[in-house]
Amino acid sequence: MSDKEVALITGANKGIGLAVARQLGVLGYAVWLGCRDAQRGAAAAAALRKEGLDAQSLVLDVTNAGSVEAARASFQQEAGALDVLINNAGISIGSAMRASEEPVDDMRAMFEVNTFGAMRMTQAFLPLLRKVKGSRIVMVSSSLGSIAETSDPAGLFWDVGYPGYSASKSALNMLTVKLAKELMPEGIKVNAINPGYTATDLNGHNGYRSVEDAAKIVVELAKANPLAPTGGFFHDGHATQHRHAW
Repeated sequence: MSDKEVALITGANKGIGLAVARQLGVLGYAVWLGCRDAQRGAAAAAALRKEGLDAQSLVLDVTNAGSVEAARASFQQEAGALDVLINNAGISIGSAMRASEEPVDDMRAMFEVNTFGAMRMTQAFLPLLRKVKGSRIVMVSSSLGSIAETSDPAGLFWDVGYPGYSASKSALNMLTVKLAKELMPEGIKVNAINPGYTATDLNGHNGYRSVEDAAKIVVELAKANPLAPTGGFFHDGHATQHRHAW
């Protein structure tokens, strides 16, 4: 077991997840890369270790309860407790179609990863988070899940589609608030962030923001800070300053 603070990041073999792991590792965290593909996860962790960081991979599929439970058992044996859980794994299926035309099966698949996967991980690893004073949970969400912004004719997202993806993030935002209120008496912080339109595999690398810049927002909320808020939704590189509309 390490005497460092320990962070577990899902979907961490590439993109924002890997950038978060790298930045936390530089800050002295022991980082665990939760990855569905064992080979890719091991390769990503090995690359971080070559940079002098404390990194391990953990095979898990957030859509599979058995896989998550096996990962929790393995992690508990190796690390014992968890300081930070970052629910980063997410998918987007299909094109920016209308809600009346998007296949429900595609919507269900996105909810399974983006919403239920995050909750499955949180419920499974909560006993390990409870072993640490001031532990943190960070949900990587999206402003596309903001009902306030989506319903504003003058807003950025009035004409944006992706109904199933957006709904899965709206549900994640609500569950973030519910968890934050529930865990507040225990001192566990739960927040969601919008990393911005980041160039990743999720959008065909069309985003304007780099994964490194997006990761900075996540890392700010992941770091220990007794004065940090809980139950918030943060955006645009100012995680400690700007609380964005749900």
